[in-house]
Amino acid sequence: MSITIFTPGRTELSGNHTDHQQGRILASAVDVGLTATVDNSSGSKAVIESEGFAPFDADIEHLEVIPEDYGTSRALMRGMLACFKDNGLAIGPFSAKVTSTLPSGSGLSSSAAFSVMVGRILNELYNGGKADPVFIAKAAQFAENNYFGKPCGLMDQLACSLGHAVYVDFRTMEIDPIIADFGSMGLTLCLANTGGSHAGLDDAYASIRIEMDDIAARFGQKVLRDVDPDEFFAKGWSLSERPVRRAKHFFEENARVPLMRDALRAGNGEEYMRLMNASGRSSENLLGNIVAEGAGDTKLAEGLELSAKLLEGKGAWRVHGGGFAGCVQALMPSDLFPSYKTEMEKVFGPDTCRELKLA
Repeated sequence: MSITIFTPGRTELSGNHTDHQQGRILASAVDVGLTATVDNSSGSKAVIESEGFAPFDADIEHLEVIPEDYGTSRALMRGMLACFKDNGLAIGPFSAKVTSTLPSGSGLSSSAAFSVMVGRILNELYNGGKADPVFIAKAAQFAENNYFGKPCGLMDQLACSLGHAVYVDFRTMEIDPIIADFGSMGLTLCLANTGGSHAGLDDAYASIRIEMDDIAARFGQKVLRDVDPDEFFAKGWSLSERPVRRAKHFFEENARVPLMRDALRAGNGEEYMRLMNASGRSSENLLGNIVAEGAGDTKLAEGLELSAKLLEGKGAWRVHGGGFAGCVQALMPSDLFPSYKTEMEKVFGPDTCRELKLA
């Protein structure tokens, strides 16, 4: 049996670092991703050959966590196999050849797309398609958390697995498809890759979740979504304390997400851009995920500063995804995009700024 599976990347539209606190998010699958051509095989090995990389495999009979594999695609594949098996689903050997249209360093969540792709392979080859997209997304999160070593939330995996624009409330697990047609509003959404490396940033990402959890614990709760926002703001905190700033970001961003959803539904581009800019300022000033302490990489900050100069009063810009490196997400009237692209690429190099088409 031979099958072909396409798994899209994702873009975060709103809800920067809210998912791991059971908050709300807006995200969308995009028109680029991973394509796997898959065949059944014999033996006990699942084998993946990605274009431009050496093949690797996982033994389906030995699926324990291997710390030496943290941060690798092999670890993600082993985690997906283990999660399917642990939940009573069938697994088996396969051979897959994978090609990618995800631009390198684009911040379109290649690790989530890869994990979801493995889940789809197992679902189609061995389970008759009975595993639903939400289960596959949760399995992908399990793989990233426990095998890959990344304490991520569920946003990336859900968007890749569902394959469209979506509003998600992680407390209630309300999953609401959204029409996100920026073109009909006369707007262009784009990503500008500033070229900063994500290497060595695991501790920076983890610190956000740890510090938000710390504030929740001061109220006797596990996550900030369990804390009454009025009680938090009534405390009269000093914003000199970074965990407090990050918690403030959570509460304000979490309240902003449904407003951005409603602006999309209404086709109100002006209101959406106003809220998008508020989201970006919150990430910069409160969440603090632009420059990692001691990292010395300021490319993302430079991209945001240049975007502000080019789009002030005309469009919107924000950090895309986890932050500390990578991409600026920008939204603007479509007639401004060619000049924005030109100016950004003068600084960050050819083909670093691309229009982003939502699935």
